Amino acid sequence: MTGPDDQTASAASAAPADRQVVLSLGSNLGDRLGNLQLGVNQLAAAGLTCQAISSVYETAPVGGPEQEDYLNAVLLAVTALPARAVLASCAAAEAAAGRVRTVRFGPRTLDVDIITVGGETSADPELTLPHPRAHERAFVLAPWLELDPDAVLPGSGPAAQLLAAAGPAGVRRRPDLRLTLPGKAGPQAGRAEADLPCR
Repeated sequence: MTGPDDQTASAASAAPADRQVVLSLGSNLGDRLGNLQLGVNQLAAAGLTCQAISSVYETAPVGGPEQEDYLNAVLLAVTALPARAVLASCAAAEAAAGRVRTVRFGPRTLDVDIITVGGETSADPELTLPHPRAHERAFVLAPWLELDPDAVLPGSGPAAQLLAAAGPAGVRRRPDLRLTLPGKAGPQAGRAEADLPCR
């Protein structure tokens, strides 16, 4: 016979554990900074506990048609949601920013890529984990290392070594631009990119 304490312990052991999620956000259409902030806010509202957001980096586009430079950032969060639910949250954040998929690698209001979900691996074409091109993207590796100098991309190795191999060309930090985590508004929170001084 089991008592209430046993049932509570059993339920706790069956509950999914929180895992760290690494997300890469990018925008090169419209209010780029505002789109990134919207993405962070949407993801926090979708059940992800946001832990840290990197500085904003401006990067040259990789592949696709001729287009404007991107603003990029990396978000660290924890969640008990399954990876596919995180993917759905990313797609919902993109939709909230008006993302329209027309040209592959074309310009976009908001792009949210899952880099890692804990140590999970997946070869599913709709959700490949870790992200299959993260190891060669400086605009992912540089901001990720800013938040976690010991970051490791499963299956590829330490992010610091990957960034050294990829090279930082075309990626520069924008100290004049800033994103904030929900509930931790700073002096520049909510200000459009056009309202901020450019250096």
